[in-house]
Amino acid sequence: MFPAIPFLPTASTEKTLRKNFVRDFDERPKVAYNNFSSDVPVISLAGIDDVASGRRAEICNKIVAACEDWGLFQVVDHGVDVELVSEMSRLAREFFALPPEEKLRFDMSGGKKGGFIVSSHLQGEAVQDWREIVTYFSYPLRSRDFSRWPDKPEGWRPIVESYSQKLMGLSCKLLNILSEAMGLDSDALAKSCVDMDQKILVNYYPKCPQPDLTLGVKRHTDPGTITLLLQDQTGGLQATKDGGKTWITVEPVHGAFIVNLGDHGHYLSNGRFKNADHQARVNSDYDRLSIATFQNPSQGAIVYPLAIREGEKPILEEPITFAEMYRRKMTKDLELAKLKKLAEMEKQEMEMKKAEGELVSKAKTLEEILA
Repeated sequence: MFPAIPFLPTASTEKTLRKNFVRDFDERPKVAYNNFSSDVPVISLAGIDDVASGRRAEICNKIVAACEDWGLFQVVDHGVDVELVSEMSRLAREFFALPPEEKLRFDMSGGKKGGFIVSSHLQGEAVQDWREIVTYFSYPLRSRDFSRWPDKPEGWRPIVESYSQKLMGLSCKLLNILSEAMGLDSDALAKSCVDMDQKILVNYYPKCPQPDLTLGVKRHTDPGTITLLLQDQTGGLQATKDGGKTWITVEPVHGAFIVNLGDHGHYLSNGRFKNADHQARVNSDYDRLSIATFQNPSQGAIVYPLAIREGEKPILEEPITFAEMYRRKMTKDLELAKLKKLAEMEKQEMEMKKAEGELVSKAKTLEEILA
């Protein structure tokens, strides 16, 4: 007897969203997936190595302003080959079009490192994200476990290897700029990662029957140093810089990488650079593909501000490892989720008691009328 195939959004023809994908009202998207905003700056990296003309300083100033405002910006003229990017996207789409049993050969549920899964690799999520993902651990080189890298479609593995190498180079180039902006040696941020980790996460968001009730990726900040995101032209990445009061949908720019800072980058800058607060919205009209490349420090890397400006205090009480920083982040998220659930249960209990009280009151009134 063959094991049952789990629910996959790509294979679904259901007209109603399953309960495990439905988010609480306050977590649901408020802005349309295609209501694009140009608030997030688009920065050309052409001439980034040209110091004498002042071009490098100009680019640096633009990146710093974006990091201080949003923690988010887009880059064009980045030097990553257009054909490589196109092939990476094409092969990713071909993978998600494979039959369920082919994708599930690389099922990463149960704690496996790398492969395919629905929603997220995080355990114990109360509500799932409307997406399928495949993830590769690509750096350090010793972390590559090719048994967890999908072998279909043919040719995807070498393309991923080349893509990951180019994105590592671009990430380091951007970190050098930020290091210089902080008054440090250009390689200071990269060195703080010790043995830099890279994870590539390919997201596929199928058309959703009730997109207003769910998200492709819930609201979050990335834990690592810096993330480079390639997205198609559908639209769906949303960001906020006021704690979730207002949201924008980041306008897709052909050939651009969206760059956002994570918690590690935020701490190293002593809070000067924001950790981008973002989520992904889905829709019922089109599917969407995005490829996130996460550049993270090693687990034992020390997290503490590298530069503290005059009049500032450190935003961390003491140096901690990245592993401990991540553990605290996950613990806090779980505690907040539990508190929210508890508050909802208490609210429901109060509403039930109120309803019972009203019924008793009506019954007494009826008795008085009949007396």
